[in-house]
Parts: sequence; C-alpha cells; structure tokens
Amino acid sequence: APVPAWVPAGCHSGVVEVERSVTAVLGQDVVLPCRYRAQEQEQVVQVTWLKRGPAGHIAEVAVLNRQHGEHVQEPYAGRVLRHAGGALEDGAIVLRN
Repeated sequence: APVPAWVPAGCHSGVVEVERSVTAVLGQDVVLPCRYRAQEQEQVVQVTWLKRGPAGHIAEVAVLNRQHGEHVQEPYAGRVLRHAGGALEDGAIVLRN
C-alpha cells in the first residue's frame, strides 16, 4: 500500500498520524488517512505518497504540493485523489476501485 512522506517547512517536530492498517474491499474506494499534527510556526508544503513494492522497490504514487497542487503518476492517474481540500496537514488520499 502507498505510504506518505511529509515535507513540513521549518523544524521537523510535529507528529505524523497514520493508521497502522487499512482494510479495503475489492472494487470499492478506500481512504488512506494521514495527518500531520504541526507545531507552532510549522506549515506543510508537500506530501509525497510512495508505494513500497517487492524487494523494497519504491515508486512515487502522488505528490500533493501547497503551491503547485497535486500530481499523480501515470499508472495511478484517475485512481488516486486527494481526500480533503485545505491545508496539507491532512494529506489523506482516496484510492479508487
């Protein structure tokens, strides 16, 4: 399953909150939650979702960027969407079907 990589501006002192596991049903959408609990003066500027495959191979799935919006890599285009608008402290994505 994809995992998020966070790039908060400033100190890396906040807390990343993720679910240890998420259950999905074949053919249905699933939300992959991830929230960054920022400390004062911190602001998330980018969230990168990566997929760890066999033998530790890592592939980029999606990048959510505060200034440039979201970019989903071609194999996942149309299947990965940002779950919520607003600040990137909520970096959850929806994996469709």
